[in-house]
Amino acid sequence: MGRRKKGSPVHGWLVLDKPQNMTSTQAVGIVRRVFNAQKAGHSGTLDPLATGILPIALGEATKTVSFAVDGEKAYRFTVRWGAETETDDTEGAIANTSDQRPDRASIEALLPQFHGEIMQVPPAYSAIKVDGARAYDLARDGETVVLNARPVFIDSLQLVDMPDEATSVFEARCGKGTYVRALARDMGRLLGCYGHVIALRRTQVGPFDEAIAVAMDDLKAASDANDPEQLLRFLQPVEAALADLPELLVSQSDAASLARGQTVLIRGRDAPILSGPAYATSKGRLIALGELAKGALHPTRVFNLG
Repeated sequence: MGRRKKGSPVHGWLVLDKPQNMTSTQAVGIVRRVFNAQKAGHSGTLDPLATGILPIALGEATKTVSFAVDGEKAYRFTVRWGAETETDDTEGAIANTSDQRPDRASIEALLPQFHGEIMQVPPAYSAIKVDGARAYDLARDGETVVLNARPVFIDSLQLVDMPDEATSVFEARCGKGTYVRALARDMGRLLGCYGHVIALRRTQVGPFDEAIAVAMDDLKAASDANDPEQLLRFLQPVEAALADLPELLVSQSDAASLARGQTVLIRGRDAPILSGPAYATSKGRLIALGELAKGALHPTRVFNLG
């Protein structure tokens, strides 16, 4: 007989507006306790000093995390020119300094180099694993961390404000794996003035944005008031992370087959044309996630939302 899981079978996405000075892991722990959820996980780590969108999956929504992680992300961040730090943000010790300060024209002339696919070396203080250990753990232990450049995709990078000669505010839209701190570091080096991030806010992760984000204070207030209905109203549906995928409406009999892990034929005039990932629903209920090929849906994830 299997061990009963602790917690309640809560399913959905909590789009948290993460406050500053909180790790993503700490945020997930708080949300999990508030909802007394059996399972929880997040899509895309936010640094402790960063604020903004941290989608947290509860229950069956954890099966869709990869789709949120792979989605486009948007950031607003502030760079201080004149110094580069060991962490590329305000947490680290100053590593290099310069008396040079870039003007608006120089910055804007540089930005096209950061559009499209570029090669980026992640910060030494990052969660990337090196021989099984996190890079930031090795760096904090005083070890020299050498990370290889890897391709990332940047849809847009814009200069939106210059409050003073030493400070610039940017907005970026980028793909999975892009480090904003590395953008600040690399821009500073190319401009000959060095730079590091002093403020960072994530405004979007895939289909999740600030319009549906929940502040930590509001979450705690509903929890302290013992208001389970309000807590549930904060949740987005499990399929919210699948917004970019085709939705297939299947019959009850096909839903039962998918729930057993069986492939089903997709009916309809355009069915043979579709291919790739898709999800199936029946009478408004999420049934399965799978791959479409040759007019059939092959389930890869089955949802138990009972």
